[in-house]
Amino acid sequence: MVETMAKKKPFLKKLAEEILGEDLASKLWKRIEIIGDIAVIRVPFDLSPETLKPLAEAILSSLPYVKSVWAGLPGVHGDYRLRKYVHLAGEERSETIYKEHGCLFKIDITRVYISPRLNYEHKRVAKLVRQGEIITNMFAGAGLFSIIIAKHSNPEKVYSIDINPVAYKYMVENIGLNHVEDKVVALRGDAAKVIEKYLVGTSNRVLMPLPELALEYLPYAIKALKKNRGIIHVYLHVVANKGENYLDKAEVMLDKRFKELGVMWKPLFKRRVRNVGPRKYQVVVDAFVNP
Repeated sequence: MVETMAKKKPFLKKLAEEILGEDLASKLWKRIEIIGDIAVIRVPFDLSPETLKPLAEAILSSLPYVKSVWAGLPGVHGDYRLRKYVHLAGEERSETIYKEHGCLFKIDITRVYISPRLNYEHKRVAKLVRQGEIITNMFAGAGLFSIIIAKHSNPEKVYSIDINPVAYKYMVENIGLNHVEDKVVALRGDAAKVIEKYLVGTSNRVLMPLPELALEYLPYAIKALKKNRGIIHVYLHVVANKGENYLDKAEVMLDKRFKELGVMWKPLFKRRVRNVGPRKYQVVVDAFVNP
């Protein structure tokens, strides 16, 4: 179940003020993330997760479809770029079925990266895919981008890569759950090595939804394109100081990298996906590469 952020903002603020008081409530993010039947509260840097347990119990009482409440700690960690979570209330269970755009995804929030805030991006990219395209998704996780594309457009094939063995396991299960075995091919491994071995010159479109590795792995995204020509969706983290435009800054960052690689390109589209910290933004640039 996907809850709109607009509905959750006043709910969490009001409930937190009632349970924790205005001073403590003012430090919280103004929304809850609902992932299947699990609710996640983001924990500010200066608060202990245990402080939020009374709020978690109140969420369980107020939202009957929520069965488990977890605290999401700041930042992502490790080789698989995962957030750390602490169980607060309800069933001590981190696996759930998450629904998005008519698709079902079995995931474990503590072992596979997932963010409902990418909901719009999943559908936006799917709508851009033309019939018969071959797509490489370099950082596929549990397969959300890949499966939503397969269900909502008509690609010939989506090569869906992830290095995390748990994400790969869920991806394979989700491909079957959504009956897209004829469209989506799950591949486990480092995206650079998988492309070098199997996918050079195969694709019309490449997705790079992992900002931490996007610029480093850009050469392999280009290699995956047919005749080095096609569209790459590049997701970046941009820090923009006062007076700086984060969209323009993202384009400059990407332009510098393409110039280093000696590759011609032009931006087709760019947008802020979400805020990830004070003056830090996740931005997507749709890049058309043409040798």
